[in-house]
Amino acid sequence: MFGRRKKDSAAEDAAGADEQVVDGVDSDESGDSADAARSRVRLEPEPRPDGPWDLSEVREPGEGRVDLGGLFVPGVEGMELRVEVAGDAIVAATVVLQDSAIQLQGFAAPKKEGIWGEVREEIASGITQQGGVIDEVEGALGWELRAQVPVQLPDGTGGVQVVRFIGVDGPRWFLRGVISGQGAVQPQAAGLLEQIFRDTVVVRGEGPMAPRDPIVLKLPDDAQMVAEGVQQEQQEGSRFSGGMGQLQRGPEITEVR
Repeated sequence: MFGRRKKDSAAEDAAGADEQVVDGVDSDESGDSADAARSRVRLEPEPRPDGPWDLSEVREPGEGRVDLGGLFVPGVEGMELRVEVAGDAIVAATVVLQDSAIQLQGFAAPKKEGIWGEVREEIASGITQQGGVIDEVEGALGWELRAQVPVQLPDGTGGVQVVRFIGVDGPRWFLRGVISGQGAVQPQAAGLLEQIFRDTVVVRGEGPMAPRDPIVLKLPDDAQMVAEGVQQEQQEGSRFSGGMGQLQRGPEITEVR
């Protein structure tokens, strides 16, 4: 099922920090220190024997996947798929499975340099500046960030949203995933979400793009609008744990599979 909404959560605000170029070296530091920092984060992309995949690496990308233009997202029984907009462009897709979700977003990247190391530092810095807590660990998909992001609850009190930031560098692209809900609170419960991330196909395209430009998505040709109230009633039983409320919904779009 498809939903369309604008980004509005604290975790998404924090995640937005990785779309800005941040110089993590003070101007009074030596050139050697700056070079060392750059060499640590600007590494060549690691091999991806288990995905995610580039379009050139998959014979039939549309087989078992939803075609969103810039991404082919694996279809899983019972999932809800929401697209998210920035201005007039669709820039992210979120797969919701029961009480967990993963947001998928692709970005352009340099031809021979990975950016995930640099992006991790920027996300971590943005969250800690908000008073959040970051733990950098090596998980099933490589290095990731496990974050506790401060949020304001509906009753006005303060709370914490638990999220996981995962990422993989590909050929001229970078794919980021943000896992929320039970899959973030209990990472061992996120196996299916991690598999969706691994089996996603990225379509970077051949046109010129600046590093960090989002890879624009599109709606599937057979997507249909569904009344928000109907969709909300159907999904009333699916709520996030770990201090997270139900996802905010905009106009809903449903694909009949």
